[in-house]
Amino acid sequence: MTQKSKQVGTFREAVQDVPDGATIAFGGFAMPGVPFNLIKALLEHGAKQLTLVANTTGGAQQPRMPDIGMLVENGQVRKVICAFTASTRPTDVIPFTKYYESGEVDAELVPQGTLAERLRAAGAGIPAFYTPTAVGTELAAGRETRVINGREYLLEYALPLDYAFIRATRADASGNLQFHRSQRNFCPVMATAARVTIAEVDDHIVPVGTIDPDQVHTAGIFVHRLVKVPPAPEGLWPTRRQERRR
Repeated sequence: MTQKSKQVGTFREAVQDVPDGATIAFGGFAMPGVPFNLIKALLEHGAKQLTLVANTTGGAQQPRMPDIGMLVENGQVRKVICAFTASTRPTDVIPFTKYYESGEVDAELVPQGTLAERLRAAGAGIPAFYTPTAVGTELAAGRETRVINGREYLLEYALPLDYAFIRATRADASGNLQFHRSQRNFCPVMATAARVTIAEVDDHIVPVGTIDPDQVHTAGIFVHRLVKVPPAPEGLWPTRRQERRR
């Protein structure tokens, strides 16, 4: 029996069913993992009242590429859950700040490791866990803590997603993914936490069986749609193959 390919033809097609109010995670830990093309398609799609989950709020990278900060500026976002709501460098201006300070967008600051673990827990079916991170800080104010073996821990809840938008370097038609370097930080746990995972792929989408099973970083069972990044300038942010040609 021939397995049906998960590849779709366009980024617009890949995001067309995203509803208002959805919770969406965006991969990215430095530029190679950011799904720029899917973000651009979501900007054009126009879904509103979104809750966005990401490492940062975007907007600091220059030259500016489509990022979640643009979704905020476009009036599509209700809340952002992330590890960095402000720039890591004081010289960078983050567009998100203006919207947060005016009360137009809510924000939930989550320590980076806790954010990753909340996503991993959602994918593993673990509803909550205790962590020492943030104990004794403002982030723990009014929240449940517990002393275990003489140390205080903070209760954190899993973070399930409606959608995960991620970027991989290679895929096969059934959705098995390979990541390159920093693509592998948040993308795998976001894929397992989501009801629908959409991956934009740098290199070829190859036939099933082409990728050595030992080299699969995220199994196809967690991936629902694939879109091949077209050559520049149509595809935003050059693929590794295109970079090697420079």
